[in-house]
Amino acid sequence: MSETAIKFKKKVKASIPKDWLGEIRITQRILIETIKGIYRTGWINIAIITTMAAILTIFGALFRTTISVSEFTKQMGNTLEISVYLKPDVTPEHISSRVKELEHVEKVTVFTKESAWAKMKSEMDVAEMSNPLPDTLHVRVDKPENINEVYEKIKPIPGVEDLTYAKDIAKRMETFTTVVNTMTLIVVIFVAILTIAIINNTIQLVIQNQKEEIEIMRLMGVSNWYIKIPLILQGAIYGFVSALIALIPMNFVQNGLVKVHEFFMIPSPMLAANIVTLTLFVIAIGFGAGGSMLSIKKHLKV
Repeated sequence: MSETAIKFKKKVKASIPKDWLGEIRITQRILIETIKGIYRTGWINIAIITTMAAILTIFGALFRTTISVSEFTKQMGNTLEISVYLKPDVTPEHISSRVKELEHVEKVTVFTKESAWAKMKSEMDVAEMSNPLPDTLHVRVDKPENINEVYEKIKPIPGVEDLTYAKDIAKRMETFTTVVNTMTLIVVIFVAILTIAIINNTIQLVIQNQKEEIEIMRLMGVSNWYIKIPLILQGAIYGFVSALIALIPMNFVQNGLVKVHEFFMIPSPMLAANIVTLTLFVIAIGFGAGGSMLSIKKHLKV
């Protein structure tokens, strides 16, 4: 190294506060201890990461499917409408404006009795007679689960003679959505329990292998966090790598669901893949680090 370079290095070193240098050394040491912990675990790392990746793949596939099912339900729900039949002496536009003010109402379409009668005569062979049809409103609701609430609010409006909607279809769609959401929640709990159990056993092995070193560090007055952080980072790294591997099969799931959407001509949810990917990493890293912290509390008295 040239004399100029040596002088420059000394000058830079002198300009950095000593506290910063200490923090950098501590951070460096923590990272080294984290890598050592992973290295000591040996081939078990493969088993841990593979198992976690498989669990995350199951969760990711179900979560991504749930998003698609919600989109299908939403699109199908948009086809569910309440047909509102009006009394002869009311103005359809007046009732329509009142219905539009109701919560959860997305759209109101007016079908006058004249246009409905003309359409019927063009499609069917109808005998010459006076128009028996009422003015009708077709009310579209934002979500299928809100259709009954809107139905009950429209019912007492003066000028409304009768109203109907496909109750059975709406009920089945609501039940189906509830079942899918419940299954997703169960899988999240299942992922949490399995991940924490796996990490707990792994960190326990690391603690046992480093028991003497940890005791020496404690006798030297080393901070408890200095002992804990490498173990927490180790769990987080397991989660991060597992999530990376889980993205490979998740790509096939994503492509498959996109083709299903294309087949039924229903647009695939925007940013669905990004949302699932972010959720996978958050859950994997969170549960990995959380499992390590629980293990430290259980097996390491610091």
